[in-house]
Amino acid sequence: MFKPVFAFAASPFGSKVIRAVVPLDERVVNRTKGRFSLFGPLSMPELLLTTTGRKSGQPRTTVLSYVHGDIRLLVLGSNFGQRRHPSWSTNLVADPRASVSMAGQDIPVTATLLTDGERDAALQRFLAYPMYRAYQTRTDRDLRVFALTRR
Repeated sequence: MFKPVFAFAASPFGSKVIRAVVPLDERVVNRTKGRFSLFGPLSMPELLLTTTGRKSGQPRTTVLSYVHGDIRLLVLGSNFGQRRHPSWSTNLVADPRASVSMAGQDIPVTATLLTDGERDAALQRFLAYPMYRAYQTRTDRDLRVFALTRR
């Protein structure tokens, strides 16, 4: 059931469509505090991540897909395979304190940028999905992987 959806998301056209829909999805996820998404059950689970803007000092919220990793949540800075790291990941490097909204609940977290073997193992969890494999081939940068731990 998910294979056609993931294959579409992995294609360059699919990535453009999803990037165009993301702002609308962010509004839905924001208003429902992570309870609902336009992508619904056809996508990976999503959360709202609120970071502190490294330049502005203002809260910045974005919708991200995640995978479970032991007692932590894992998020990947793929940015659809674009050349630059996503802003939220740069914000976490500057200040790892953040919050997550899931299923209507706000959870304070601390982000850890994973490195070496721990990063590689977490990255493999994302690369099980074809769109992340495609995103990785579109860029020369190392995709950042963060573990989010409840504070």
